[in-house]
Amino acid sequence: MTAYDPSNVFAKILRGELPSHTVYEDAETVAIMDIMPRADGHVLVVPKTPCRNLLDAPADALKAVALTTQKLARAVKAAFAAEGVTVQQFNEAAGGQVVFHMHVHVMPRFEGVALRPHTGAMEKTEVLANNAEKIREALKAL
Repeated sequence: MTAYDPSNVFAKILRGELPSHTVYEDAETVAIMDIMPRADGHVLVVPKTPCRNLLDAPADALKAVALTTQKLARAVKAAFAAEGVTVQQFNEAAGGQVVFHMHVHVMPRFEGVALRPHTGAMEKTEVLANNAEKIREALKAL
């Protein structure tokens, strides 16, 4: 298995070297807004433990990510009055993984509304900040 690269974007965010819109943080995980969202309210759940993906993550990191993902799925659904939630996790390049630090995508969904394509276009920071605040408020109510 390929070694973990500590220069990946999520490792830099975790070290405070890159900015992010954090919506939730505990001792083991952080949830941030995806800067190239496929839906309004698209968040990423990231373990603080350095691991490339599900295949090399220690059991305690997987448990923490699963629990935070559930919490964020509930908050995102409530914050955007969504009808459902899509949760995605990719492993290795052939599996669609682009950033090699484990992370889980959580996206609010509505019947008949497709996810936006992943074009590489970044969302405006004020939109991300507004969406992050909606999710933080929803977390308080849970």
